[in-house]
Amino acid sequence: MNLLNWVLGFLEPFRRRILLIVVLVAAELLLAALAPWPLKVLVDNVFGNVPLHPIISSLVPDSVLASTTIFLVSVVTAGVIVQLSAEFTRMAHTQMQVDMGQRVVYRLRETLLTHLQALPLRHHLNTNTADSIYRLDADAYCVDDLVIGGIFPMTVAGLNLSLMFGVLVYLDPTLAALSLSITPFLYLSLRHHAGTMTNQAEIVKTLESNLISRALEVLSSIAAVKSFTRETHELRRFSAAGSLTMRARLDLTWQESLFSATVTTITLMGTALVLGVGGLHVINGQLTIGSLLVVVAYLAAVYTPISEIARTTGSLQQAIVSARRVRKILTITPELSDAPGSIDARSITGHIRFSAVGFSYGNDRTVLKNITFEANPGEVIALVGPTGAGKTTVANLIPRLFIAETGQILLDGVDISQYSLGSLRKQIALVPQHPILFTGTIADNIRYGRLNATDSDVEAASRAAHAHEFVSKLPSGYQTDVAEAGASLSGGERQRIGIARALLKDAPVLILDEPTSALDAISEAAVFDTLKQRRVGRTTLVIAHRLSTIRDATKIIVLDNGYVVAEGNHDELMASNPLYRDMCSRLTVGWTRNEIQSDRATAP
Repeated sequence: MNLLNWVLGFLEPFRRRILLIVVLVAAELLLAALAPWPLKVLVDNVFGNVPLHPIISSLVPDSVLASTTIFLVSVVTAGVIVQLSAEFTRMAHTQMQVDMGQRVVYRLRETLLTHLQALPLRHHLNTNTADSIYRLDADAYCVDDLVIGGIFPMTVAGLNLSLMFGVLVYLDPTLAALSLSITPFLYLSLRHHAGTMTNQAEIVKTLESNLISRALEVLSSIAAVKSFTRETHELRRFSAAGSLTMRARLDLTWQESLFSATVTTITLMGTALVLGVGGLHVINGQLTIGSLLVVVAYLAAVYTPISEIARTTGSLQQAIVSARRVRKILTITPELSDAPGSIDARSITGHIRFSAVGFSYGNDRTVLKNITFEANPGEVIALVGPTGAGKTTVANLIPRLFIAETGQILLDGVDISQYSLGSLRKQIALVPQHPILFTGTIADNIRYGRLNATDSDVEAASRAAHAHEFVSKLPSGYQTDVAEAGASLSGGERQRIGIARALLKDAPVLILDEPTSALDAISEAAVFDTLKQRRVGRTTLVIAHRLSTIRDATKIIVLDNGYVVAEGNHDELMASNPLYRDMCSRLTVGWTRNEIQSDRATAP
C-alpha cells in the first residue's frame, strides 16, 4: 500500500462527513465564481454604457432597471449577500474539515498507542522511549497535515482552476490560455525543491526526536544529575543538541521560504502577463473593464491557494516524513497473536514445568541454556544465583513477555503458547524489584491489580502486604496522590504497594523478583510470613539475592551462567552445592518473623 492510500484509509470512517464537505466545497466554489460578477455589472452596466447581458436582464424586474439608484443598491446588495454566503459556507466547511482532521489525529494516536502496547517487550527495551512519544505526539499529526493541509486544498484548487478556467475561456480564450502558462514553471520548481525539503525534513524530525530524548533522560535521572552536580554538563549537552536541531530547522525554513518566493514570483508574473494582455484587449475593445476585473479576481482565486500550498510545502514534506515514521512503527510485528483454537487459562491451577528451555537476547548473547525444573501449586520455588545468571529472564518467560527459543514451558501440562495471551497473563501476578507506580492515588495503584476491587478489598491487600500502617498515617490515607513514578514514597513503600497490587490480583501464579530488597529485615519477614500463609493453592516463584528471603522455600533452584546447576532445599544445597554454600558463607541467612518473636520471648 502506497503512502497516499494509507493516509486516505484513515478517512474511511468519515464518508458521510466527507460527502457533506464536498457539498460545502461545491457551494463555496460556486459562490466564489459569482463573487466578482456584481462588480462587473457595476462597472460595465451601472457606471458604464454596456448593455446588460440578456440572461441578467431577464432575471431583473423592469422596475429595478428603470431606476439607476435602485439598480445600484440591488447590485451592491446582491454582492454583499454573495460574499456573506461565501464566508459562512467557508466557515462551516473549515469547521467540519478541522473537526474531522482532529478526529483522524486522535484515532491515529489510539491506533499507534494500541500497536505500541502490543509490541514485544524486547522492542521497548531496545527503543528510545522519547522517540515513541515523539511519534505518538508530533508525528501523529501527519494525516491531518497531509489531508487538511495538502490533499483538500490541492483538490479545491484543482476544482477552482477548472471552474474559473471554463469562465475565462468564455470571457477571453487568449487570457485563459495565458493563465495556464505558469503551470510548467510551477511543476519544475516543485520537482526541484521537493526532494531537498523531504531529506531535510527527515533530518529535522530525527534531531528533534533526539532532543526530546536528551531532555527526557535528564529529567528522569534528575537525582543522579543533582547528586553529581552535573547540571551544567547536561545543559551543555542539551544546548549542543539544540543548536544542531535549530540549524537544521533554519535550513529547512530557508528552503521553504525560497520555494515560496519562487512560486510567488511565478504567479505574480502570470498575473502581470494576463493583466497586461487583458489591458490591451480592453483598449482594443475586445474586453470590457468589468470582464477584466472578473478575470483578475478569478486569477487571484486560483493562484492564491497555489501560493498558500507553496508556503506550506515544507510542512507537507515534514508530514510525509512523519507518515513514514508512523508507518514504520505500525509495520513492526506485534507480540505473537493467539493460536487458532487458543485455550482460556482461567481454570489453571499453576503447575509449571520448564523443559530444556533456551533463550538469547540476540547478538549471540545466550542467557538460558537447557533450563528444566518443575513447580507445583502450594510450593514456593526460589531462584538464586549470581547477577546475570538468568533469573529474571526465567520469570519473564512465564507470562510470555519474552518467547523461549528452544524447549517448552508447560502450564498445567499445556504449552503456554496454546493459551490466549490475555487470559494467561491474567492468571499471573508479577512483582518486579522496582514496582512501577502510576499517576493517581495509592488506592488507584493498588487497585491496578483488579480494577473492580472494592475499597475493603484494597485495604485487605494493603494489610497483607504490610502497607496499611504507613498508608494510614498519610494525610489523605489511600486517597493520597502519588508523585510521578512514586517519587514521593520510599523504595520500601513502593515495594509494599507493588506486593499489595499483586495480592489483590489473587492469581494462581505469583512471581516475586527481589520484592523486598528495599525493606528492612523485620518488614521483610512480616511480608514473607503473609506470603507463606497465602501459598496454599498458589505457585510462588521468588527471585532473590538476599538468602533470607528464600531460606524456607520448598525448593531452591541455583542458576549459574544460564544453566540450572543445582536444586533442592536449603539444607540439601548447603551440603551438596559449592556455589550455594559460597553464597551463604558471604551472606547472613535471615530469620523469619516467628523466629524473631520466639527469640525475643525466650530472651532473659
